[in-house]
Amino acid sequence: MKTIDTTARVLDGVAIAGEIKAEVGVEVKDLQARGITPGLAVILVGDVPASQIYVRSKVKTCGELGIYSEMLTPPESITTEEMLKLVAELNAREDIDGILIQLPLPKHVDTKRLLESVAPQKDVDGFHPVNVGRLQSGQPALAPCTPAGIIEILKRSGLEIAGKNAVVVGRSDIVGKPAAMMLLNASATVTVCHSKTIDLAKFTRGADILVAAIGRAGFVTAEMVKPGAVLIDVGINRVTDAAEVERLFPGDAARAAGFAKRGSTVVGDIEPAAFAVSGAYTPVPGGVGALTIAMLMKNTVTAAKARRGIAVAQG
Repeated sequence: MKTIDTTARVLDGVAIAGEIKAEVGVEVKDLQARGITPGLAVILVGDVPASQIYVRSKVKTCGELGIYSEMLTPPESITTEEMLKLVAELNAREDIDGILIQLPLPKHVDTKRLLESVAPQKDVDGFHPVNVGRLQSGQPALAPCTPAGIIEILKRSGLEIAGKNAVVVGRSDIVGKPAAMMLLNASATVTVCHSKTIDLAKFTRGADILVAAIGRAGFVTAEMVKPGAVLIDVGINRVTDAAEVERLFPGDAARAAGFAKRGSTVVGDIEPAAFAVSGAYTPVPGGVGALTIAMLMKNTVTAAKARRGIAVAQG
């Protein structure tokens, strides 16, 4: 097994997220000087510990940047119709610029119908068909936060996108498809692969930029990576099997100690050994995931400006 090559460049998502949040903070102060405070409403249904932690992080970041936030916590028993009424009320409120429905929702709630009920101009998750269509046609749009974060990492790291072969492994509506579209809009030549792709390695080995967003721990191996490629790892997978930890992190005493203490460890969709052959890579944690909340804050401010006819700078 290869060990991680320290000459590969680590793309620090935490540092880049900090840059973006600092810029958003300046924009918020400018808006407040005009008597405008951007507002974000987050709907969290039921008692899902992981979602609660994530939502609290969003609310905390809003407070740090001067964005007004409101967390609505309806019970798990809420119906689709009751949720639709709640969204309609938020759509009508002038003090709310962004609406985010934390996923997943309970199985009895119609998720698609709920997401489509959010006013497109307040859709800070970028999931509404209107925003999806605008993104596809290259128009200004509120883009999904994680794919937008991927583009920010590449651009702010000085990595060329135009003319590069980009391969996206994963075709979800939340990450894979919009990431592919945003890379295409940035003039990359894009291939989308997925779990049914035959001879996946044939495609990944041709990638100058490889985005892994398939939700499987260490799915992309070192043998599947082109030497010098840029690896963007979107996966956050919790591994609880000791043998799997040893396979993914052979000889890593610190990782083994952490696993022994907690009973789990976190790994992305790309096996760590693949970083040895890359030119640059995003770590897990500390890579793409760090950008998601920062881009949510950016989208909220963008929505606040657009709703009031204030010019929004295009990246």
